[in-house]
Amino acid sequence: MSKREKRVKRPVFELEGLPLNASRLLYESQSYAAIPRWILGVFAAIIIAVFLPWQQNVQGDGVVSALSPSERPQSLPSRIDGRIERWFVAEGQFVARGTPIVQISEIKDEYLDPEIVERTSEQLGSKRASNEDKRRKASALDDQITALSQVAELKLEQTRNRVQQLQAAVAQFTLEDSIAADQLVRRDSLYRSPLGLVSLNDLQTTRMRAQAASAALVQRRNELLNAQIDLRSVEAEYREKIEKARSDRSGTLAEVADGEAEVSKLRNKVASLELRRSYYRIEAPQDGYVVKALRQGIGEMVKAGEPIVTVQPATPRQAVELFVRAMDVPLLKPGRKVRLEFNGWPALQFSGWPSVAVGTFGGEVVVIDQVAGLDGRFRVLVSPDPSDEPWPVQLRAGTAVHGWAMLDTVRVWFEIWRQLNGFPPAIDVSQAPGGAEARGMDKASGSTKSGGSAK
Repeated sequence: MSKREKRVKRPVFELEGLPLNASRLLYESQSYAAIPRWILGVFAAIIIAVFLPWQQNVQGDGVVSALSPSERPQSLPSRIDGRIERWFVAEGQFVARGTPIVQISEIKDEYLDPEIVERTSEQLGSKRASNEDKRRKASALDDQITALSQVAELKLEQTRNRVQQLQAAVAQFTLEDSIAADQLVRRDSLYRSPLGLVSLNDLQTTRMRAQAASAALVQRRNELLNAQIDLRSVEAEYREKIEKARSDRSGTLAEVADGEAEVSKLRNKVASLELRRSYYRIEAPQDGYVVKALRQGIGEMVKAGEPIVTVQPATPRQAVELFVRAMDVPLLKPGRKVRLEFNGWPALQFSGWPSVAVGTFGGEVVVIDQVAGLDGRFRVLVSPDPSDEPWPVQLRAGTAVHGWAMLDTVRVWFEIWRQLNGFPPAIDVSQAPGGAEARGMDKASGSTKSGGSAK
């Protein structure tokens, strides 16, 4: 009997006349000769696998956003304290730029008058008219000052002429008085001479003439003194009148300046009131969709700066905000490729072999924040990769995202060794931020790259 026949166990029963080879095979013992071959094959596959290329990556979670801050969802606040009067739109409705969204009314006492702008404009007009009248008064005072200056000059010239005339008269009467006095002395000498050449009547007549000349001189001197006093008086009188007119003019101009200040305040108030009227309606700043009304109902009070409704721009340039650890930030730079897995889109991602990933989408690092957030992580802004498959059109802002920023390629054994030792991913110093300085420091210190080089 052969060895194979010895290993075959016959069944307890067998149908007569029927070939039951299958049933006999069920009771044959399995061969263990293939086990070593399987073990060798597994070891060979493992050895081959550890030498396969593996692309390192930095992982992070985030949300879908927009590339530009102006294209991200924004909350529209009320600029003034007010009361909601009317809603013009519904949630989810598309609104064009300038479309009214909600109407609010005034609640402050000083603005409750519906004609406050018109009344303030009337006050502004009255103040302007008052300023014009005062300007005309100042112009009239200018003319008055000019006229007083001319009259004063004429009056002074007239008085100066009179003074000059009186000075000439005084000089003449002084000469006459001197002659009359000299004649009186000679007459008196002739009268007193023994010969008696002059009679007493002639002497007395001469004395009367001398006294008359002296009196006339005194009179002219008094007239000259009075004329000089009149000259100073005229000068002082017209100076006082001119100074008073100038003072009135200065006061009027000061009132005009105050009036201009009041006009400016009223103009500012009118402009502010007109601008405040525009705040009664909150309008869409750009084309978009009304996402959510943060305050509901009619008659609800809102405060200045309090958000009322959220609007999502219509055509934002999509981007992803990924948040990575601080230790991973030096490995990233603008232009790094990123693989993204969006919530709601089935995906099968092999982080080390992005080429065989299914359901993921490509992106590029655009911005890396210079300052960490409150949780110690850094925000990385990722835009769509133009050379890869477009992102789904159904994406909405706020969708959760998991991303892998692709780094350098190493071998699988190196990646396992790095993970076991807790080393950071390998980084090409020449491609790192500040590569020239880093390369120079690396050469000076004689150190190797972080994690080594295993390409």
